This record gives sequence, C-alpha cells and structure tokens, in this order.
Amino acid sequence: MGEPFPGTPPSVRSLEDRLDSWKEIAVYLNRDVTTVQRWEKREGMPVHRHQHDRMGSVYASRSELDAWVESRRLRLEDEEKERKVEWPLDAEGNHGPSGTRLARRWSAKSWRALAATLGIVLIAASVGYVRWSRWPNPSRQPRGRMMLAVLPFQNLTGDIGQEYFSDGMTEEMITQLSNLDPQHLGVIARTSVMHYKNGQDSLDQIGRELGANYALEGSVRRDSGRVRITAQLVQMKDQSHLWARTYDRDLSHLLALQGEIAREIADEIQFTLSDHTSSQPVPTSSSSSSPATYEAYDLYLRGQYFWNKRTVEGFQQAITYFQKAIAKDPHYARAFAGLADSYALLGGYSLVPQQEFKRKARAAAQRALELDEKLPEAHTALALNVQNYDWDWPTAEKEYRRAIELNPNYVTAHHWYAEHLTYRGRFDEAFVESERARQLDPLSLIVAADNGAILYYSRQYDRAIEKWNAVLAKDPAFSRAHLVRYAYLEKGRIADALADVENYHPVDDTPWRWSALAYIYGRSGQRTLALRALRKLEQINRRQPMDSGALFWAHIGIGDKDQAFVWLEKAYTEHSDTLTVLKVEPGFDSLRSDPRFQDLMRRVGLEQ
Repeated sequence: MGEPFPGTPPSVRSLEDRLDSWKEIAVYLNRDVTTVQRWEKREGMPVHRHQHDRMGSVYASRSELDAWVESRRLRLEDEEKERKVEWPLDAEGNHGPSGTRLARRWSAKSWRALAATLGIVLIAASVGYVRWSRWPNPSRQPRGRMMLAVLPFQNLTGDIGQEYFSDGMTEEMITQLSNLDPQHLGVIARTSVMHYKNGQDSLDQIGRELGANYALEGSVRRDSGRVRITAQLVQMKDQSHLWARTYDRDLSHLLALQGEIAREIADEIQFTLSDHTSSQPVPTSSSSSSPATYEAYDLYLRGQYFWNKRTVEGFQQAITYFQKAIAKDPHYARAFAGLADSYALLGGYSLVPQQEFKRKARAAAQRALELDEKLPEAHTALALNVQNYDWDWPTAEKEYRRAIELNPNYVTAHHWYAEHLTYRGRFDEAFVESERARQLDPLSLIVAADNGAILYYSRQYDRAIEKWNAVLAKDPAFSRAHLVRYAYLEKGRIADALADVENYHPVDDTPWRWSALAYIYGRSGQRTLALRALRKLEQINRRQPMDSGALFWAHIGIGDKDQAFVWLEKAYTEHSDTLTVLKVEPGFDSLRSDPRFQDLMRRVGLEQ
C-alpha cells in the first residue's frame, strides 16, 4: 500500500496531525491568517507547500507547530531578560528620567522600540490580551481570575492643559481591556487607580491595596500633530518587566492604523501571561462605538475628563464637550452615552427640578442604544433614567443586567444595579452586587459610601455609621457619606447628627442644609428650631425653584403629615428621583400606615 501523502515529510504523514490550509493553521494557533503567514515568512514557522508551490496551498504538522510555539516563547523570554539593563545615571544621579517609577525600570532598548498613539496602544493592548490569553504558560498564571490595574498614564507634555489626554488614555485602556475576557481578566476601575496619579507608591503596595496581579504603566507626550506613548506590563508579585514599547505617530493617522499595530503588538506579547484557553473571539468595536474622526475622539476624552470630576461645573463642561464630539460624529454612541450620564447626574447634584435634565438624558441614552445596542454604558444610562424618573423597575433591572452581561467588568453597572436592588428591598442581592463593584473599584469612595447606604436602608445603623465614617476619614467633604447624620438620628445620637450638618455646611445656605436641620430638630423634639429652619428653607424656595424632596423631608421632620403629603405629591408630579427610596427609607416609617402613603407607593411601583 502506498504512502497516504506521497512526498510529504514523515513528521506530517499522520492524518490527525495534518492541517491542510492557512485557515486551519490559523484556527489551530488562535490567530488570523495574516499573522500566521507573517510568522512563516519572518520567523520560520514550519509550514510545508505542495509540489505546485502555490502560496495558498500549504499544510503543516500540529506537532511541529507546537514545538515551534514553545521554542518561540522561550526565545522571547530570553530576549526580554537581555533587555533588562539599567539606564545610565543622569546629572542628578538617577537611572533615567528622574521622579518617575516607570522610567527607573525601562531599558534603553525599550525606549527606542516602535510607534503608535493613544488609540493605537489602547486597541493594541486590548486585542493583545485576548490573543496571548489563549496560550499556555502555567508558571505565570495565578489561580482564579487575574486582576489588572491600568495605572494613570503620565502627562510628559509639560502642559497641565493636556491632563485630559493622559487621563483619557488611562480611561480608554481600562474600557478596552474590561471588554475582553471578563471571565478570566478583571480590570480595576478608574476611580481606584487614579488614587496613584503623581504618587510615589511602590508597585508592591499598589498590588496589595488593589488586589491586582498585573499593572500596565505608561506615559504620553503630545505636540501639535504627533504623540509619543510608552507602555509596559509588569507582574506585581516580583515586579518583573514582561513587555514594553514606545510608539510615535501622526495624530491624523491614528484611527486607520489601529488594527495593523494591534496585530503586531499582540504577536509580541502573546506568550506573556495565562494558562487558560479562552473561547471568546477577539472583540471588534462597532462603528458607532468608535469615533469616525480623531477630532471627535479628542472631544470625547475631554468630556470624560470633566465628567469624572463629579461636580456641577464638571458635568456642565462635560456636556459641552460631548455635544461637540457628537457634532463632529453624529454616529458616536459612546459620546451619546456620556451625554446621558451627565444630564442624569447633573439634576441630582444641582438640586434643581429635574424635568429638563431627565428629558435630555433619556433622549441621549436612547440614541446611544439606537447606534449601538451592545454598548454597556448605553444600557446603564437608560436603566438609571427609567428607574429614577419613570419608576419602571422591571425595565431598569433588565437594562442593568444586560449591561453586566455585555461587560461584567463595568463597575458602574454593578454599582447602580446594587442601588436598584436596595430601593426594591432586595438587600442580600444588593450586597452581592456592591461587593462586585468593590472588587473592581476597591478604593472608590462612592462605591463604599453607597455600600453604607445599603446598610442604612437595611436598618444596620452601626455598620452604616462605621462605613460612612471610614469614607469621611479619607475625604471629609464627600457628600454622599454625610448621610451618616441620618444613621446617627436613628440611633438617637442627636448631637452627632447636628454636628455632621454643621461640620459639612458651616456657612452654607443651600436647601439641603436647612432641610436636614428642620428634619433633625423636628425628630428630636426641638420644634422651635425646626420651624426656624423650615422658614429659611421656604424663603430659599421663593427665590429659586428647588427639588420638592428638600421640603417634604422638612415637613416629615416636624410632624406635619398633611404638608408632607402636599410636597410628596408635588415630587410625584415632577417625577423626582427622591421617591426611589420610598420602600426602604426609615424616615418614612411615620407615614407608612397612612393610606395616602400606600397609594403613593403603589403609583411609584414599590408596593409593600
């Protein structure tokens, strides 16, 4: 009987061992055809041709490819060890550029490597992770899901006005990596990593505080038309340098070059980390999630920079930049989602009636979904709107769950879903989601403060006080944690409740100060002081419209149920988000037996 494959090398004569096309080879190696053809041409990957020697008519041996893969991995590791040389001392006696943790560990060769830009390295590292996550390397992989911290990229332009660009680099990297392989890779959220901006904390300390296995560090230097970005991947447990590159590009070429550079970088870092095999395809951004022009992307980054300030002024500036991004690219879904979140939060932070904000927030969220129904930010923005203003609880839950399904690493979806479950009295589930948010954003004050709120609404007052005071120890001005005054009140600690109001609003004339004082004085039996605070609140309301919540709280405090229901009805007419806590807020306990309250609960969809 003749040979099964005449003229075939002995190592490829087994039918089970043979791969009969570029496509089969690419599938076996979990790469695309372009990559494996490049490996064959440039790196000697063992591929055989039939006698007619056509490029498309090839075959390969699984066993030969496996041996080549292992050989290449070892070679890359050896080359990486050779690159670990120190910088020469500078004039100040430092190794490399002084004052930066990143520069002290980079080799001279690494600084002279490739070129790219913000978007390129974002997509590059993102695609790269999924690609090298499929390759076996058991010595490097910790058990369970890996956690990666993208540390704040340094702004080396010397211009503080470019901070938005370096911060945008950090945020975009987090966003891209979070979407990749959430079953195996968790990415620490922006809020936590930004604690280390401009800091001198060691990687060992950062790893412990964040629970991270790996860190991605980088820097950005930008002039009028070009940008240089450096990036390196570090293993926390021994601070070993796994991968490093420098990229230079003309900004005008950014978007067109992303895919090509991404493949190149993915090839270089494919063996770096994991021992698991992922069945997830390499994600690709839809056209509506990605900007059509660099100008739109740049404006979006500016908007995100101001949104993250979490102030009224920051939201207003963010709205301006998101609108400009949309004007440049009317199909940019993420810009619409950012606009929706800005409007949704601006109403609550500004304490003004929210009808106008809710209309604009809803329109932006719906437009984002029309453009890209797989965008988690869009689903989360819509969930917040239908929850806070329509009290459409089933739809809100469906949207939160869809956002988490699309990206289990999206901390805001877990965080806001925990709030949603709290409002519905589903505390056990709320604590689970809150803990997931904490794991992804361990240093976030808002996540910690809202965990305190779950404790408060579930009547665990001592634990709520402990949680909120821990937040205030880090930031005494963090407004959400000052809900501690109401936990003090429920515990009968009147002096502590009043002290919190005075410490937080020492010379403040805002509605919430006088509302809180009227409520606390009234609940503690100090009616004269309560009425004085109420009169002050009513004077402010005559000068400027305010959210009805401030007034119904004051009347509940002094025990005027009829007026409390007048303002509760007004809040209902205005679709105020202050009614979301009707079911769980201890302050409403004095009204719960009243048929008017039960009717209001029914209309808001929160029956007892």
